[in-house]
Amino acid sequence: MQPKVSRLALAVLLLAIAANAAETVAVLPLFNMNHAQSPNFDWIGESVAEAVRESLSESGLLVLGREEREEAYRRLSLRTGVVLTKASVLKIGDTLDAGTVLFGEFSVNGPAPGPGSEFKVVIHAIDLRKFRETAVYEQTGLLQNLSQLQLKLSWLLLGNLRPNGTPPEADFLRDRVPVRLDALESYIRGLMATTPDQRTRMFAQAVRIDERFSQPNFQLGRISFGKKDYKTATLHLGRVTKNDSHYLEAAYLLGICRYYEGDFDAAIRQFTALRAEIPINEVFNNLGAALSRKNDPAAFEQFKKALEGDEADPDYWFNSGYSLWKQGQFTQAADRFRAVLDRSSGDQDATVLLGRCLRMDGPRAGDTRTQFLERLKTSFEDSAFRQLQAELKHPEKP
Repeated sequence: MQPKVSRLALAVLLLAIAANAAETVAVLPLFNMNHAQSPNFDWIGESVAEAVRESLSESGLLVLGREEREEAYRRLSLRTGVVLTKASVLKIGDTLDAGTVLFGEFSVNGPAPGPGSEFKVVIHAIDLRKFRETAVYEQTGLLQNLSQLQLKLSWLLLGNLRPNGTPPEADFLRDRVPVRLDALESYIRGLMATTPDQRTRMFAQAVRIDERFSQPNFQLGRISFGKKDYKTATLHLGRVTKNDSHYLEAAYLLGICRYYEGDFDAAIRQFTALRAEIPINEVFNNLGAALSRKNDPAAFEQFKKALEGDEADPDYWFNSGYSLWKQGQFTQAADRFRAVLDRSSGDQDATVLLGRCLRMDGPRAGDTRTQFLERLKTSFEDSAFRQLQAELKHPEKP
């Protein structure tokens, strides 16, 4: 059974995390020891960092994203992928308010480095509470097996950072499909690209090479979603796997795609399944919207749960009022539309519907002015819930 938590519990968790920075992990790109001879391999340092970040995040640790890390580098005038002294690592960790920083280096050996060359990676872990190195991990193998080596490293690091919540190695590796080297390179180059067109092209290339590759499918799905190309977004988001740290967000966006495509039954199934995994306000709200489009009175209960979670949001007041108005409960609906206007005085739809409530004037066939006014939430913020969920599943020893 999944833990159900209140908004207050999430706030308490965030305060606890802020007070205990050791729960926050920063993963820095690795330095290419052969940069002078083989600068084309610099992407591998980002690849290892991304693989580790992805695995730790999916396993419930609070891991800082690439954007936050890159902002810290800019503030400290550091270039991504350069060799770092421990003093620089400590500065980065302090800038990011991280508790643990992972950094290191790699090398590709041989007279003509290529997929069959020997690859070596070393990762150091520094505990910033104690200002000391706590572990060093090394892996060697063939470059063509980079994906497997990254997974092995991720499992070792997870065991160090969350020993009580790490599955057996065989289980961890079995649930994660290795990716071809060329597909992996295309994906990482997409993450590192500086223009939207470059990113899209590289992600698409990664998927053409290996359509099972979850991460570029998520990126392409999110790009298509942003362009309101819901058909294409559905294709890619449906390929995101459960051990991808973006799986819940992909499922959430997929539900919205179904909704906007007019497949409300599929949207209801999607949000109902997601509600069991992550019962947060946005999911309750969107499930209510899909039910409302089917004129199902059960929509009100979902809107009510969203509102109980965040009474400051006028959209939750509006949706619950709209549901009551559709059911002819004008007095209660009017109270909710007043609450909307208290929070957003220029809301024209709330003004119109408040007037209809006061006249006890309900829905009329063919009245397009008051049809399909349900409000969806498209942003998705699950980090606090996921962290609490992980803590409840795998509490750390003091």
